[in-house]
Amino acid sequence: MPYTTVIDVLLLLSRDDRVLLARRHNTGYADGQWNLPSGKLEDGEDVVDAIIRETHEEIGIELDRDEVRFVSSIHYKAPEGHSRIGFVFTVERWNGEPANREPDKCSALGWFPLDQLPTDTVPYTAACVELFQRGEHFGLPGWEAATRPLMK
Repeated sequence: MPYTTVIDVLLLLSRDDRVLLARRHNTGYADGQWNLPSGKLEDGEDVVDAIIRETHEEIGIELDRDEVRFVSSIHYKAPEGHSRIGFVFTVERWNGEPANREPDKCSALGWFPLDQLPTDTVPYTAACVELFQRGEHFGLPGWEAATRPLMK
């Protein structure tokens, strides 16, 4: 049987060495914890289209496709055993000011120092930010074989 998994897109939006995080609310997954603005790839869209759509839906800013920059990919395995693949992107410029556009799923937005994330950050998000800080473009957190980075 072919392997299937969730494919996520995550936006690492930074300003003055701070990263924008959203506090999850009423979603059934990691509620009360902080995560990057993110979402799942939908059928028929590429990962860049997905991050542009998710960013607009969640925080109301507009991204120019030519400004979207790939940061890293991550194949994350949670302690409970489920796994997912994420593509992390960043931008240097965007249109608009981030605002909570999904108050039914997000209780707050906040800017946090990249090197001092809140203790209640979703581990998947923390792993993405750590890869970004180390300049690594691929990670396997949660997998036993993930003892060293494969690519830089």
